[in-house]
Order: sequence, then structure tokens, then C-alpha cells
Amino acid sequence: MKRFDMENDYDGGEWIGGGEFCYQKKRKAKDDHATYGIWADDCSSNDSDGSGGGGCSSKRRKKGFLSSSSKDYTKPVSFVSASRIVAPNQEQLKEQDDNEKAADHVLLPTTAFWWKVIEEGVQRRRRAKQKQKANLVNKSNKVQSGSKKESSGGGVRYDVGAFEKHTKGIGGKILAQMGYEGGGLGVNEQGIVTPIQPELRTNPMGGIGFNDRKQAKNPVLKENWTNTEEELLASKEEKAEEKAKDDDKPMPELQYNIKLILDLAQFDIEKIDRDLRMEMEKVASLQLEKEMLQMDAGRQKKQLDSMEEIIAQVERIEEENAMAILTIESLSDVFTDLQTRYKDEYKLCNLSWIACSYALPLLIRVFQGWNPLQNAVHGLQLMASWKNLLQGDDPFDYSDDVSPYTQLVMEVVFPAVNTNTWNPRDPEPMLQFLELWESLLPSSVLRRILDNVIVPKLSYAVEETWDPQRETVPIHVWVHPWIPLLGQKLESLYDTIRFKLGEGLRVWHPSDASAYAILSPWKTVFDPDSWERLIVQFIVPRLVEALQSCQVNPADQKLDEFRWVMSWATAIPSRYMVTMLEVEFFSKWQQVLYHWLRSIPDFEEVTQWYLGWKGIFAAELLANDRIRYQFDIGLNMMNQAVEGVEVAQPGERENIRVTEQSRQFEAQQKSAAARMGSGVAEMSLKEIIEVYAQQHELLFQPMPGRSHNGLQIYGFGNVSMYVDSLNQRVFAKTEAGWSLVSLDQLLEMHHRKFAPKRR
Repeated sequence: MKRFDMENDYDGGEWIGGGEFCYQKKRKAKDDHATYGIWADDCSSNDSDGSGGGGCSSKRRKKGFLSSSSKDYTKPVSFVSASRIVAPNQEQLKEQDDNEKAADHVLLPTTAFWWKVIEEGVQRRRRAKQKQKANLVNKSNKVQSGSKKESSGGGVRYDVGAFEKHTKGIGGKILAQMGYEGGGLGVNEQGIVTPIQPELRTNPMGGIGFNDRKQAKNPVLKENWTNTEEELLASKEEKAEEKAKDDDKPMPELQYNIKLILDLAQFDIEKIDRDLRMEMEKVASLQLEKEMLQMDAGRQKKQLDSMEEIIAQVERIEEENAMAILTIESLSDVFTDLQTRYKDEYKLCNLSWIACSYALPLLIRVFQGWNPLQNAVHGLQLMASWKNLLQGDDPFDYSDDVSPYTQLVMEVVFPAVNTNTWNPRDPEPMLQFLELWESLLPSSVLRRILDNVIVPKLSYAVEETWDPQRETVPIHVWVHPWIPLLGQKLESLYDTIRFKLGEGLRVWHPSDASAYAILSPWKTVFDPDSWERLIVQFIVPRLVEALQSCQVNPADQKLDEFRWVMSWATAIPSRYMVTMLEVEFFSKWQQVLYHWLRSIPDFEEVTQWYLGWKGIFAAELLANDRIRYQFDIGLNMMNQAVEGVEVAQPGERENIRVTEQSRQFEAQQKSAAARMGSGVAEMSLKEIIEVYAQQHELLFQPMPGRSHNGLQIYGFGNVSMYVDSLNQRVFAKTEAGWSLVSLDQLLEMHHRKFAPKRR
């Protein structure tokens, strides 16, 4: 067998320190090699040794298969790094040559010879390792003695890397020119000196995901020319010790195989353990499922027994019904027992509908000929018991319109109420029935009774038969009791009621107190705007006439007209009542007091007269600022008379201002009407003020949430004011309070507020 090796690959070179090989010059090719290339014979005439025939060297001859110089295949397979070539020992090369020379004479060995060869190989490897270790020690000593040299200029290491003595040292020179003095690269020498170390796997099976992957405690230090001599020596010693341990290990292949078998067995054990746990969990799950199925089977058996009992009871009821011996009491007892014993099955099987189908004809016979207005309590307890049977504890099991109890009430109770001749002017019987049956009537049935029975009869009575001038019973007596039940449904009747009341008030006289008794209950029912329109249109003009006819005479005072007016104090809006008293009463009252005080009267009598008038006024009116102001005018006149000061006649300044304002108002009304067109004949005071503000480019608008004595306060530019439309007056807010002003004065007040202040 031809042996391939690298013996001639080292010709023409030299081994240097650190296991590096340096070629001195390129080996020249021989003549045959130049001619034949790879097919040339390695033997040539130049190489003949005189041994006859110019034979080849013994290193190139074929050797026997069992030659003593053949490779020792008992050693473990190892690989040499491509980046390093280990120099062979000279003694080993010599010994190898001797062995190869004697290989031609070796014959096939015996079994004992085999073991002798193996033993010699082991001994040879041990000797080689010892020699290699000794050589490493000698090399490290040599390196320590002469490897460090410093230049005279700056101490730069030019001999970094022993191999540079066989080269031109171009690498070290370039680094020295760049300022390199040793250590890490970079301005701050932040570069690494020791290269990145490899990780040694202790387990050959340590692939991705393997759970027994461990790194070597002492990774191999790669030799580098930047390492120090001590580090190189330590790494060499560690590698030598590790190799010695590996070589001394008896039967490494067997140990590796045993470890592999153990790992596979461990993997199988873990898999069996996982499978066992899964099977145990599956057994527990199946056991739980078994228990649940057993419980379900027991529940279904119980339900089946219950269904059989229910069917037996229903069949018995059907037999009694067929024989016409079934009564409402026995039917109620049977279904009450079923509902109590089998509550879930009662809902599941809709037994309430079955009970309703049997109970309906029996209840119709019970309520036949029943008049709910005369005997409202008839069948009340019976229907209460059937409500529990058909509706149960949860009224939301069915919608209100399709529940069995609703159907029963619609067939039994509603016809009796709908066919009854109920008189709307006598609401008490119907109200009593609804009050007693309120808890038993479903909402849909109650709504149908109100919509189909109550509202139509009330509408007919109000629109067709009610006449306020001939009726002796006020309408609110028989309409107001239905407001809590009907609510907004009565809105359609209110317009008719207001219209008929207005028609009756056209011929009304203030002395008739029945009008107040008829109208006052509607103040809280009608909306405020509708109530105000009704009062202003029909009541206020009659009361104004009564005040105009009222005479103020301290000697013979008659208070009938004044009391008629005061009886409406709580029904009429306060702003209309106050304005009416200011214009029609206090003007006369203050004039009478003025003339009386000028005639040197008895002041005690005057005081009693003053207090008497004040006591007639209602508390709501006395709380009004404008009413108190009118009484204060009379009180000031009395104080002036007591002090002997000349009493000022009331209303002189006010009359002058009112006259001027009235004239200005008429003129502005005519001019505004002319500008708006011939079709506009008359404008209100508020509209004239708005036009006046637009002419002067001012803003006129209401101020939200602000009022004075019930009158809305407006903003005229920067001035607060309000309009008394009844008396055609305008009042503005001044420092002294609310004062009567004209439109020109309003404009002047606005400009005065914006005028710059003088320093």
C-alpha cells in the first residue's frame, strides 16, 4: 500500500521558533518533473546512490502492509490546524527511517506480535510527549534570554514575532513608523491584546438544543505574536497536560461509546417519564369526565322521573276536564304543587301555558256578569293566585304582551271593563277599580284600558257635553284625578278647556268668585305661557275696570272692588298685578292722602288708615319692591306732615316725565312705521326700542337670567333697562336705582359711560 506523507514538503526551508516554517528559496523542479509534471518518476540519474540500477530512495518504495514503519492506527484520530505545521522531531525522523529500511524484511506477524507492536507504539508516544515537553521548556528559556530588544531611539520592539528575523521585518517597521510602541491598537490603546478565545465543547453531542452543553473551564489560548512568553509557555504546558490525560485514558473509544449509550438511555428514560405523566393526566381527566357524566346521567334520570310525574298529573287533569268535574280550585292546587316540586321543569315545559288553557274557560264562568265598578273586589284573590302560577317569581320570562297571564287577563277582565257604561263626570268608581287591580293588571292591559276606555270618554265629555256656564261641578273635579295616570295624553284636551273657559269669561264680572274657583286649579296644569295668555286676555281687563271704579274715601271707605282684585293676587302673574295697582290704585290713594294731610288731620287716624290699607295686601305683593316703594311715598308724606314740612304733591315729576315719554313714544312709533312701510300700522314699545338701537348702531338684546319684578332686563348698548309694555314706560339702571327714562336719555347714558374720564 502506497503511503502519502509530507516529508519532501519541507525541503529548501527552515523551522523557526513557535512552530513556524519559513522557505528560504523556491525548490527547483527536476528534469523529469519539468517534462512529465505529476506523472514523472521521482527517481533520476542525479539521485542514484550507486546501489545498482539507479534505484529510488527507500522513502518512495512500496512497503509491506505490516511494516514496522507503517502508521500506528491504534492512536486516536486527530486533526492538524491548516494554519500551523508542527515541525517533526529529528530523532523521530531518524528512527522512522531506520524502521522503514527494515520494513522490507518483516513478515506477517502473529497475535503476540500484534500486542507487542501496540505496546511499543504506546511507549513510543509517551517518550515523544516527554521529549516534546522538554523541548518546549528549552525554547521558552531561549526566548526569555534574547527575544526583547529595544532600539536606542524610543524603545520600540522591532523583534515582535520571532519569525521576522527570517524576513525583512516590513510589518514591524510600518507599525513603528506609525507610532506603535506595543500594546493595544488605538490612540488610547483600547484595542484588545489577547485575541478572542475559542470555546471548547466537552460533549461531542452538544448540538443546537442539546441540554448538556458545557464550555471548557480553561479555553485553549491561541498562540499569537502579541502574547507574552509566560502566556505561551503556560498554554503549551496546559495543552501538553490535557493531551497526556487524554492519551492515558484507558480505552477512550469504549468510554465514548458507553457515555453515548448512557445519554441515549437518559433520553429514553426522560421520554418514558413524560409519557407516563401524560398518561396519568389523561387518566385523571377521564376520571373527572366519568364523574361529570355520572352526575349528568343522575340529573337526567331525575328529570325523566319528574317528567313522568308531570305527564301523569296532566293526564289526570285532562280526564277530569273531559268528565266536566274539573274545578278552578282543584286545577290551581295541582299546578301549585307542580310548580313547588318541579320548579325547573315547570319553566322548561311551559306548564304555565297548559295551566292557562285549562283555567281560561273556568275563569270566564267565574267572572261572567261581573260589574267592576260596583264590585271591584270580586275575584281579586283568585286572580292573585293565578298570577303567581302563570307568571312566577320572574315576570321577565315572557314579554308583557305574549305572557300567559296577560292573555288570561285580556280574555277575562278587560271585556268586563270595556263594556261598562262609565260616566266620566263620576271618576271615583273607575279610580277605585284601577287602584285595587293595579298590582294585578299587566302594564299592557292597563295601557289599553286607559287608551281605549278612559281617554275616549273624557274627550267626548269635554268636547261635546261640557259647558262651563251651565255646569255646576267644576271640570277640574273630574279631569284632574286622571293626570297621574294619563299625564301627557290629556294635552289634547287642554286647548279645548282653555277655549271654553275663555268663552265663559267674556261675560264674567269680578264680583263672581266662581271664576277664581274654576281657573285657579289650572295654574299648575297649564304651561306658564298658556296660563298667562288666558289671564291677561280675560281676567286683567275686568280687574282694571274694578279698580277704576274703586273710590278711596277715608270717611266712607268701600272695599268691595278692591277685595275682588286682591282675591286674584295669587293667580295673576306678579308683574301684571303690580303694574295694575301702580296705575289704577296708588295714584288715587296717594292723592287722597296728600289732600288729607294738608287739612291738618288726626295723625293717629291717618296711621290707622295707612296700616289698614297695607294689611289688605297679600304677602306676595308686599314683598315686591315696587309695591313697597308706593307705600314709602305715602309714609314720607306722613312724616313730612308730622314734622311740619310742606308736603310734596305725589306724581308731579313722574307725570311730567311720563308725558314726555308718551309723546316721544308716539312720534317714534309713527316714524318707525313710516320706515317699515305702509303695511305696518302699529309697533310695540319693544320693537320701537329695537329700531332705535339699530339706527344708532347699538346692540339691544335680553340679558339671560336677569329680571326685575318679573320683567325681563335688556341691554341697550352698555345700559341695563327693562320695558313696562302695559304702561308704555322704559326704566334704566342708574346709581340711585331704576329710573324712568326716555330713549334719548338711554342713548345719552350709553355715550356717557364710554366718554373718557377727565383727570
